[in-house]
Amino acid sequence: SIKSLLLPFFSLSCEGNFPTWCASLLLSSCGIVLLLIAAGVRQAGAGFVRHWGLLGVTFLYMSLDEAVELHEHLGEIVELHGILYFSWVVPAALIVFFIGIAYLRFLRHLPARTRWRFVLAGALYVGGALVLELPLGWWAEHSGRDNLVYGLIDWVEETLELIGAALFLAALVEYLTEIPGGLR
Repeated sequence: SIKSLLLPFFSLSCEGNFPTWCASLLLSSCGIVLLLIAAGVRQAGAGFVRHWGLLGVTFLYMSLDEAVELHEHLGEIVELHGILYFSWVVPAALIVFFIGIAYLRFLRHLPARTRWRFVLAGALYVGGALVLELPLGWWAEHSGRDNLVYGLIDWVEETLELIGAALFLAALVEYLTEIPGGLR
């Protein structure tokens, strides 16, 4: 039926479909704009070029990960239970924590409007990608994945990721236009 064909193609709970492509495209767009900012900052002689560049490469990796589900394979290394049922969240949380610490000085140097837009976008994205993965894992382990509650938690998780990535891209594009000396 049409429903059985279209639902998986547009469902946020499925992978390898239209929403996955959109999420991957958003993340790769962020990566490209971050690399453009790195180039512009380098041309302007401003600081934190490496920070911008590393963030750009990170977002390009995240785009690839979104498209081909690399992080799910981290969960195959160690089998955990309860809220850590999706065990890939443990190494991912550590990576996010250490990147967050390493980027505190970088964040402080940004204009206040840009800084708070980055923080909001990051909180939404990480809140969806990592934080909501915890109750989702607990629910999946106890009640399975083929039910309304799982679908709702997953929908909120994926929606937060998309909104966070879109807000970050908007903030990046605005910042790109404000680089002193502009991008030549």
